[in-house]
Amino acid sequence: MNTTLNYIEVIAWIERKGIDLYGKRFKIIESDHQIIYKLIAYFLKDEQKCLEYHIDLNKGIMLSGPVGCGKTSLMNLMKHLTPSANKFTVKPCRDISFEFIKEGYEIIHKYSKIAPKTICFDDLGTENNLKYYGNECNVMAEILLSRYDLFITRKLQTHITTNLSASEIEEAYGNRVRSRLRSTLNLIAFHKETKDKR
Repeated sequence: MNTTLNYIEVIAWIERKGIDLYGKRFKIIESDHQIIYKLIAYFLKDEQKCLEYHIDLNKGIMLSGPVGCGKTSLMNLMKHLTPSANKFTVKPCRDISFEFIKEGYEIIHKYSKIAPKTICFDDLGTENNLKYYGNECNVMAEILLSRYDLFITRKLQTHITTNLSASEIEEAYGNRVRSRLRSTLNLIAFHKETKDKR
């Protein structure tokens, strides 16, 4: 709602917070500013800028880009920028897959039906189809389909980071998941030539 946001000041704050969290080597490079402006506009609910950027504030964010471009770090920083009413947690998809191996199908309910909250599923595509007592399950596909229902019925948002393209998402999770992600997420993408910053 605040149209008087000074985006350069917010980026300076994010950089300071990044140094606190990740050490002195953390730096926001100028070529990433356009991506970060979009994230700031979304997470600080700058309606006018979101309109300019074609970002729907009702939907979540899919932040995509090559390995090492800073997707996870940025989403962790946005968590600190976001007003408390819109806080979210960042959960690696690989951790969810390990939880599934231990606890089985209850994990799908944990991230969709039981006390649902806004979550950023980090690094979608790094987990594998897993077996629980011999039954193979595409855990993240099931969670994302369930969360789509929650988006429709309760406006619950989901965020995602991934280095998969749209066609790779369809290959890994199926056409239904790709279609539902399209209708529930704003895509913000790093250029595929973005260098690894690690």
